[in-house]
Amino acid sequence: QVELVESGGGLVQPGGSLRLSCAASVSISSFNIMGWYRQAPGNQRELVARIFSDGTTNYVDSVKGRFTISRDNAKNILYLQLNSLKPEDTAVYYCYARKFVQNYWGQGTQVTVSS
Repeated sequence: QVELVESGGGLVQPGGSLRLSCAASVSISSFNIMGWYRQAPGNQRELVARIFSDGTTNYVDSVKGRFTISRDNAKNILYLQLNSLKPEDTAVYYCYARKFVQNYWGQGTQVTVSS
């Protein structure tokens, strides 16, 4: 059974930083892709960043240069470093993993950017 558990969300002022973590119950080296999605109230869930098994990364344009996705295969943890946060980054952030055709999701962690 694959479980993904996010942590690290919270309330932060504009310009601040957070680091999200996604702990997996299995070896993350077995996943083809891992990533972070987010969903703000009234909006569809959108891809924020993803990392492939070869280390290639992709980011949505709105977070390029501010967010960094990384993973620690030894600890089985996926990270998302969020810098220079803006109010429009407020959303629930979800960890995602794909192994061949099977998709897995975490329960989400709330990020709120407000003064």
